[in-house]
Amino acid sequence: MQEKEDTTQKLGVSSTETSSLVTVESSEEKSDQFQDIKNQFLEILSELPIIIAGFFGKYQKPIITLGIILGAIIIFKVMFAVVESLNDIPLLAPTFELIGIIYSGWFVYRYLLLASNRQELSKEIQAWKDQLIGDKSSDS
Repeated sequence: MQEKEDTTQKLGVSSTETSSLVTVESSEEKSDQFQDIKNQFLEILSELPIIIAGFFGKYQKPIITLGIILGAIIIFKVMFAVVESLNDIPLLAPTFELIGIIYSGWFVYRYLLLASNRQELSKEIQAWKDQLIGDKSSDS
């Protein structure tokens, strides 16, 4: 017994000290706090469309640019997955390579071998470029 008293005195704890009791909130106070939090949450939710519209209005171009970049990444990943799955089919990859070689040979023979054909190709490329970018002579 004496050891127990010695240890309590060493720790600075005395059995005669009164400890303060923790006050427990009543259920009514908890209900009021819950209602306050609920009202704040509902207020934020009701303003959410306005906040999102303001954010989108302010950052419209960067958001669209980011969407286009993410869309392009997804398209390229899907495209590469399709090409990779086609490469797994026997005899299909060599067939595509043969078609590519034949088309390249035809393109060289048709457009690049003679000077007149090269001029024709240059005119076609310029016409496509004018259609995409716009004709500079008609804008002036």
